Amino acid sequence: MQLDELREYQRKLFENNNFTYKRYFHKTINLNKKLVGIVGARGVGKTTYLLQYLKELDLPFSKKLYISADIITIPSLFEVANSFSKEEGEVLIIDEIHKYKNFEIELKKIYDLLNLKVIFSGSSALSINNAKADLSRRARLYSVYGLSFREFVELEKGIELPAFALEDILTNHIDIAYKLLQKFNLTLLFREYIKSGYYPFYFEDKEDYLIRLNETINTVIEVDIPSIFPIDYSSVQNLKKLVRLLCESHPYTPNIKELLAKMDMKDNYKGLYRFIEYLSRAKIFTTLKPASKGDNIFVKPDKIYLNNTNLHYAYCSHNNTGTLREVFVASMLSQAHTIQAAKKGDLLVDEKYTLEVGGKNKKYKQIKDIPNSFIVADDIEVGSGNRVPIWLFGFLY
Repeated sequence: MQLDELREYQRKLFENNNFTYKRYFHKTINLNKKLVGIVGARGVGKTTYLLQYLKELDLPFSKKLYISADIITIPSLFEVANSFSKEEGEVLIIDEIHKYKNFEIELKKIYDLLNLKVIFSGSSALSINNAKADLSRRARLYSVYGLSFREFVELEKGIELPAFALEDILTNHIDIAYKLLQKFNLTLLFREYIKSGYYPFYFEDKEDYLIRLNETINTVIEVDIPSIFPIDYSSVQNLKKLVRLLCESHPYTPNIKELLAKMDMKDNYKGLYRFIEYLSRAKIFTTLKPASKGDNIFVKPDKIYLNNTNLHYAYCSHNNTGTLREVFVASMLSQAHTIQAAKKGDLLVDEKYTLEVGGKNKKYKQIKDIPNSFIVADDIEVGSGNRVPIWLFGFLY
């Protein structure tokens, strides 16, 4: 593909990109470095963000270029970048870079030899610590997440709402909830978010959202994961089967032997652990592992969740209310906090806060003797004492 074709494609994208809302990461991503990477689950808005940035960048059209590695047919990313640089280009965006084989080598070459700022995006499963060309010392990598409940309400109602630090929510939740509830009606919006509000493309086609989400997850399993990890067709089918098995469970403390039997994997422990890791890296699963075991993938997780509540509605034939509650809290916390399974209670956050997640009648006795412990309660609008409304965790970002 020649530069003129790429620019025509970019011009059409600019014309069709009318999404004006600015996600939370517009304020947190620093694009001043020469090489910046943005990774996240498929559908969370990476491409939209990149097009917004490039469209608004105060540079002539000729000095900024967007290319998508999943649609261009070129022998070398470097050659495109080199041609663009020779025409005095300044900012190059490479979207979906995980689709390009040996992208690490190409990026290293661009970084070392050309005077270009490069911003790339890719799957959340992407790693830049590759032996082929370790980019970790050159690139600043940011992870981005789906819509928070706060962002969803802003988009749905056309209003601006503040985000709050976790400590503020835990200590000042009564006053925070009271002020927020003066601005919107909670119950219907929260139910809608739990079912359909995590991925921004909900606002493009609400009616067929869950169908599109199911297709998106299938694409992640069938295309994105195999483009990063060495797996074959039968493994792709096993990944789908593993997702369905998780749907059938409550907040899941995995029985590895039982899973191996259901997956027809005999004693292939390492294979199963790899599948769990692939789905976790791709943001289909959230896994809570013992802190003492570090990042070793061959360690049994304490719990496995689907990554967000919308995945339950897209992929599972039935849903457990208790599971959805825990999944929501974990998905909101994971953006900026470390989460582990608590010895007492449900979640241990930042090795400091113990959370017990449940309905409005959840009792405090299980965690009453634990410092910094809180009930996270569904079906209440305003809490009291250490009983915090669950919906407020949607205002962490």
